[in-house]
Amino acid sequence: MTFFESIATVFRKYADFTGVASRPEYWWFALFSFITSGIAASLDPSTGNDFGHMGSNFGYSMGLSTAWSLALLIPQLAVTVRRLRDTGRNWTNIFWLLVPIAGAIVLIVFLTQPSATQQSAPGQVPPQVAETS
Repeated sequence: MTFFESIATVFRKYADFTGVASRPEYWWFALFSFITSGIAASLDPSTGNDFGHMGSNFGYSMGLSTAWSLALLIPQLAVTVRRLRDTGRNWTNIFWLLVPIAGAIVLIVFLTQPSATQQSAPGQVPPQVAETS
């Protein structure tokens, strides 16, 4: 799966928490989120940096980077849940993010694991996860 295919797939499945997501689908979208969030932060007029001020202040109550982050929240959660399911884990493992530092490390390790079963067709839930969900 290419960079643009993965972005299109994630946005097509915007709020679809069912099925699975391959490693390339997840990590290409994570790269896209990282890059675009950095661009949005650098252009954000509410941050007070020189890059974001284009000569006027429109009095935004919510910054550009905050709005972009909120727009990406649901698709990022959905692709993460699908990726966890693809690794054979339950969606509740996403709550590792609530543990400072170590939780993010544990979740990253889970998300980098290969698919639970190589025999499952793309978009299908691996058998051991389907039984526990």
